[in-house]
Amino acid sequence: MTHRILVCDPIADDGIELLRRSGAEVDVRFRLSAEELARAAAEYDAFIVRSETKVTAEVLRAAGRLQVIGRAGTGVDNIDVDAATAKGIVVVNAPTGNVSSAAEHTIALMLALCRNIPQADASLRSGEWERERFLGIELHGRTLGIIGLGQVGSEVARRARGLEMRVIAHDPFIPEERGRVLGVEMAPLPELLRESDFISVHTTLSEGTKQLIGEAELRLMKPSARLINVSRGGVIDERALARALEDGRIAGAALDVFEEEPVTKHELFQSKKTIVTPHLGASTAEAQERVALDVAEQIIAVLRGEPARYAVNAPLISPETFSFLAPYIPVGLKAGALAVQLCRGQLQSLEIDYAGEIALHDVTPLKAAVVRGLLASISEEHVNVVNVEIVAQRRGLRITEKHSPSQDIYANLISVRLVATEGETHVSATLAHDGPHIVLIDDFWVDVPPTEGYLLLCENRDQPGMIGAVGTLLGGYDVNISYMNVGRHEKRGNALMVIMMDESLTPEQLESVKNIPSIYRTWQAKL
Repeated sequence: MTHRILVCDPIADDGIELLRRSGAEVDVRFRLSAEELARAAAEYDAFIVRSETKVTAEVLRAAGRLQVIGRAGTGVDNIDVDAATAKGIVVVNAPTGNVSSAAEHTIALMLALCRNIPQADASLRSGEWERERFLGIELHGRTLGIIGLGQVGSEVARRARGLEMRVIAHDPFIPEERGRVLGVEMAPLPELLRESDFISVHTTLSEGTKQLIGEAELRLMKPSARLINVSRGGVIDERALARALEDGRIAGAALDVFEEEPVTKHELFQSKKTIVTPHLGASTAEAQERVALDVAEQIIAVLRGEPARYAVNAPLISPETFSFLAPYIPVGLKAGALAVQLCRGQLQSLEIDYAGEIALHDVTPLKAAVVRGLLASISEEHVNVVNVEIVAQRRGLRITEKHSPSQDIYANLISVRLVATEGETHVSATLAHDGPHIVLIDDFWVDVPPTEGYLLLCENRDQPGMIGAVGTLLGGYDVNISYMNVGRHEKRGNALMVIMMDESLTPEQLESVKNIPSIYRTWQAKL
């Protein structure tokens, strides 16, 4: 049977030619409506998209023949990966093809900012000769702060070091030794914001990074600082940025991405302190050729029943092994996601212990699940069995694995231990009849059932009245408690109170819980 492939957004001709040489029938149709895309999902074996086309759950509900979706680029936020997975559709991307292009565009915007290049060009073209007006600054000796030291952030750091800049970075998921290799100082976000002359954002858009740079963060920056974003729109609060520029609290901004795209009218476009480009980070001939070929090769592989190099959601293990391990993948995800939220300081290493019958199998899917949970809130890298080792190596993350016999209490247990500069965090999880349960947090045996909400953890002295004191305080804040559990080592010793809430606590409310007598420390996490 001849496979049919639909190219929904512009890609380099090299990729299309490669698909056709494989024997596939390739159609190129741009700007399809959701209804047209849904009809196509029933008629084609593969889609190729960039950022313009949205492959939603509604579109995928109509999928009949569709086997694979290729994203000619890094992020897959315009594809409903969960819906694709539920339909058995493989999602692939090209995470390395545009790294150099995005890094170079970042440097170009930084140079344009410090030398007022677009403004000077426009002035001269209008008939003015205003040398004094466009007095610039040098990059030499300035401090560049990089938020997100992933692939693009690392390349920006290398180029900035070549310009003899001091480079500092904030990325809690990059070990300090990785930073030292790049010649980068790792720093907390507030310190980076206060010290940097230029700040460049290189993080994906997720719930944890949405409006990461907002009003409070902008107020920490120097009045002479300049902000650059070639990552994802929405990471910066655009209204807060416009106010900061208008009030003179920062000197300038260069933006390649916006919360809503495409956009041709925006308050930031009116400011003389901004430089804006229409999402050009990956728009080079070389990058487009690389990502087109990467995606085309993977689509051909998937349609032939072969593994894809950058599969986002397709584990490559035997059906028998996957059938046994599949229920434990959410267990690993949950353990990793909770552990990283409780971890404090710069991450140094990860230890995973598989106990029970699961330890007798190829546990790569479980390792991928833990690492995926670990990085889900801060990275667009969709970790699976194909790329878990590459992702860990790229981030300098040391992973140690242990295989243990059955644990005394639980037949199968996944334990995650994170070592960071401010101590260790230990989370264990298992599978019960109703789904994944967290059963151990920092050596306290607890039971957190599969539910959604906000988790409040309080380490306290085990004495009468502690539960009531916390419950009364939360009630006063109109915070509803859906579940609670206590783990303790001994009577009247140390205990860990686990409270599931429907709403999150503000920093001030969390501090008031911590101030209750006999409570030693508190954490909050989202499940």
